[in-house]
Amino acid sequence: MKHILYLLCIVLLVSCEKELKIIKTSGPVFGTAYNIQFASTEETNYQQQFDSLFNVVNNSMSTYIPNSIISRLNRGEDVAVDAHFLRVFNSAKTIYRSTQGAFDPTIGAVVNAWDFGPEGKITNIDSTAIDSLMKSVGFNRMGLQKNRVIKSNQSFLDFNAIAKGYGVDAIAQFLEQKNVTDYLVEIGGEMRTKGINIEKKSAWTVGIFDPNFEGPDSYSKVIDLKDQSMATSGTYRKFKIDENGNRYAHIIDTKTGYPTKTNILSVSVIAEDCMTADAYATAFQAMGIKKVSEFVERRPELKVYFIYEDDDNTLQTLSLNGFPE
Repeated sequence: MKHILYLLCIVLLVSCEKELKIIKTSGPVFGTAYNIQFASTEETNYQQQFDSLFNVVNNSMSTYIPNSIISRLNRGEDVAVDAHFLRVFNSAKTIYRSTQGAFDPTIGAVVNAWDFGPEGKITNIDSTAIDSLMKSVGFNRMGLQKNRVIKSNQSFLDFNAIAKGYGVDAIAQFLEQKNVTDYLVEIGGEMRTKGINIEKKSAWTVGIFDPNFEGPDSYSKVIDLKDQSMATSGTYRKFKIDENGNRYAHIIDTKTGYPTKTNILSVSVIAEDCMTADAYATAFQAMGIKKVSEFVERRPELKVYFIYEDDDNTLQTLSLNGFPE
């Protein structure tokens, strides 16, 4: 009888266990869209919590919101920054130093002055205006004192090249606090993964877009990603063309204030967290293939994939540090 009761208890325990399933949710954010998938036994998709967290990040670092923390700082107000801002500021400072200024979040005002667009032309740029704006560029001129940013009134701070990646990380950290062990978080092509896709019982399968100047999106490369983040910076959507037909990237040279002629169409970076991948993807566009190849030799934690045009305008690819095939 005892054996029968024992077996019955085991059956009841097994039957009461809830089955894991993939919860999916999506929506607009940061001028693009988010897509989140995670394994859970619960029915909730946490969409309300996600939207609330996105709102907090926006109100901290969006230059499009007049009363955000970063907008108030750029107006010269003395304002305390929040924990999200502090994390991004410190990470940006680390990457600024490691790239010797190729990644510089104070270049935003110069980028805006060039007014990049898909049909942009380089015509009659006022060099005096660019030179004037460049006088306030240099992240080394900014610092933190407790929870306040120390900067000159002329400096303009823009975390556009790192904040989207941080938004991915913020959602990932929220899910981990909820004991979620399998997820894919993606915002506008920047993504972070953990565990596996339990529906397919394999790593998360993600794609890198072809650098199509026109026509529908297609994938240049499809890889498996597990416990890693990936961000991609592309120049094939935002560029300007001079009178000789040379294409210039929307990534501005932080030393000169001018767009750099480039043959790089796309660079993807895999790193542990998404804001790191996001920032390095931007920096690597500006640094160029040769410098990046030398740079990542000392940083095996960064995996890089370039799509570029050779001298014959033929598409070529280059994988560094074991970027997945």
